[in-house]
Amino acid sequence: VIFSKGGFVTVPVVKAASRQKVPCVLHESDISPGLANRLCIPSATAICANFPETIANLPEDKAYLTGTPIRSELFSGNRLKGLDFCGFTANKPVILVIGGSLGSVRVNEAVREILPKLLEKYQVIHLCGKDKVDESLKQTEGYVQFEYIQKELCDLLDAADLVISRAGANAICELLALHKPNILIPLSLEASRGDQILNAASFEKQGFSYVIKEEELTSEKLLAAITSVDENKETYKQAMSQSNQQDAVVKVADIIEKACK
Repeated sequence: VIFSKGGFVTVPVVKAASRQKVPCVLHESDISPGLANRLCIPSATAICANFPETIANLPEDKAYLTGTPIRSELFSGNRLKGLDFCGFTANKPVILVIGGSLGSVRVNEAVREILPKLLEKYQVIHLCGKDKVDESLKQTEGYVQFEYIQKELCDLLDAADLVISRAGANAICELLALHKPNILIPLSLEASRGDQILNAASFEKQGFSYVIKEEELTSEKLLAAITSVDENKETYKQAMSQSNQQDAVVKVADIIEKACK
């Protein structure tokens, strides 16, 4: 059996496997399938999707809503370790800002503009991207900046009460799996093919997220969004807990196993 997550190198593999009668299972994380998966769909035995909207545009006899498999270590985070790593107290809630692998100047600026107001109530962990640390804020109590975090990310996520993030499929599915109230700021059409905008819209429609378009982002809108999500955090958690996109690993494994028979 072939299991493919997409990417241009997978197309000849899936096509060749299909000609040899080898079953092929595809997985599409984004709401709008990428070019490689679109080319492979006719040759696929089954297609696993992450969003209900994706299912509606796939062959009914092949499509399954599974969600995206989440790495198991994500669930091993320790809140106290995360707080200790940042030098934070357990007495104030924590906002985690994730600007993507390269960071976001616009998101960084909006967060820093309202930082004095945020620190009245919250502690802030800011993953701001390479070369985007603000040296003038390094000694600010209750605010820590990192260019990038890998090993400790699980602990920081566990410590977070609210997350501000881009809307890449894997990132938002991790927030869904962890039931983290969140604000999504998807990449604009100028910087992407628009998949993050569609991903975020779906999560907003399902009641999982509050969305701010990047081109409409201001510090005032961000502060209002934080207040709204904080006030309604239990509603967001309830919606995420009722999602049918849990146990994605088991669902995908079952589909692969059935394809082999």
